[in-house]
Amino acid sequence: MVSNAVLSRILLLFAGHALCDYPLQGNFLAKGKNHRNPLPRVPWYQCMFAHAMIHAGMVYLITQSVTFASLEFVVHFWTDFAKCDGKLTFNQDQSIHYAFKVLWGVL
Repeated sequence: MVSNAVLSRILLLFAGHALCDYPLQGNFLAKGKNHRNPLPRVPWYQCMFAHAMIHAGMVYLITQSVTFASLEFVVHFWTDFAKCDGKLTFNQDQSIHYAFKVLWGVL
């Protein structure tokens, strides 16, 4: 049986993900992070770094784990990179993100 503490942490990680991937990402980062169709004069990698760092920061705030935050940064960066590359669909991208939130919540 999963404890209330674990379920609470997963719920917070899910809410944090929704906050970071929608209102905190915004149109600028959503478009700017796409290496296949970058915004003019905007380095895509700076936008992707910022987006992944926002997620890593949220994971750190919730878990207080530098390890989970660092892993979140890497996973989020490369998952979104693959989505922009057309290797993942939107639903696959989101499923990967939420699966890792469950992992951070359980560990």
